[in-house]
Amino acid sequence: MTHTRVLRLVGTGAAALALVAACGTPPPKEGAASGTPAATAKSAAEFGGLDELVEAAKAEGRLNVIALPPDWANYGAIISAFEAKYGIEVDSAQPDASSQDEINAAKQLKGGDRAPDVFDLGLNVALANTDVFAPYRVETWADIPDELKEPSGLHYGDYGGFMSIGYDASKVPAPTSVKDLLKPEYQGKVALNGDPTQAGAAFSGVVMASLGNGGSADDIAPGVEFFAQLKAAGNFLPVDPSPATIESGQTPVVIDWDYTNAAQTAKLAGKVDWKVVVPRDAQVGAYYNQAVNKDAPHPAAARLWQEFLYSDEGQNLYLEGLSRPVRMDAMEKAGTLDAAAAAKLPDTGGEQVFLTQEQSDKAKQVLSASWARAVG
Repeated sequence: MTHTRVLRLVGTGAAALALVAACGTPPPKEGAASGTPAATAKSAAEFGGLDELVEAAKAEGRLNVIALPPDWANYGAIISAFEAKYGIEVDSAQPDASSQDEINAAKQLKGGDRAPDVFDLGLNVALANTDVFAPYRVETWADIPDELKEPSGLHYGDYGGFMSIGYDASKVPAPTSVKDLLKPEYQGKVALNGDPTQAGAAFSGVVMASLGNGGSADDIAPGVEFFAQLKAAGNFLPVDPSPATIESGQTPVVIDWDYTNAAQTAKLAGKVDWKVVVPRDAQVGAYYNQAVNKDAPHPAAARLWQEFLYSDEGQNLYLEGLSRPVRMDAMEKAGTLDAAAAAKLPDTGGEQVFLTQEQSDKAKQVLSASWARAVG
């Protein structure tokens, strides 16, 4: 969820900062078996094997991540598991940032020890910034569907979900379609997660609105018009939602990914009667993407992070967060998928829409030309 963006470091003491200032970032370590620097290794095998990569990452001792809210796709648990497994400190900057903020931070902090090592991006931002990425293919590369990965490993899908409507059942009636949100019962209550010209969740929220109002993946103008109508009716709430705004009642209805909304159901049990619906007539799915910063200050840790995320352990941790891991089908066939966690995913029966790149590019043009004027 997108909020005021302030760069911050977690758990870095004054002594550590002084040491960095005095000594700078340690030189990249080479794999003993290969002589390939971590910063240019395109796979663990090229570096000398996973054990060599683990050793080099532990020597670096740190990983910088960005835009990973702890309640988004279970990233809080994922970060803790990575730290515990490898003894590597994870510094999390701007947890509520957008995909574009991640790229901006990498460019602004380039060459410094605080620059992000890895990215978690919406596809549009990933495709527009491949010059920032280093190619890297994880050991489970073959399990990632071809349509969800750039062939050289510049970026690849990690987890996905469907757009949904989360709502406080004690404050509003249950919506069954996007159009329901125009009703008087929702006045001043409907929030969208971010700016659709910058944030992937908000972008897909407009696409969902389009499908629910006579549009299509090829024509999202009805989605923009819907939000203009929502604003005119006084139902659109210009507040970036967060767990705090949901718990306080400030944002009783939130348009966001199903895994993010579903996480609030469990988190707020006993406090807020939070429910989630994926509209049957407007099911929009998408995957986020991982990428390694080509200028990562901790290149071995960056690559080890990818290996962890795409391992069975990492993928099942995504699933526990009610998101759909990219290796889900392969793991189900192999018998390594957490079946109990999979059974808790929100219902998505019906026709499902995944935008092609051509459709996505066209939608971006429509949003750039019309969103600010129509909704502001």
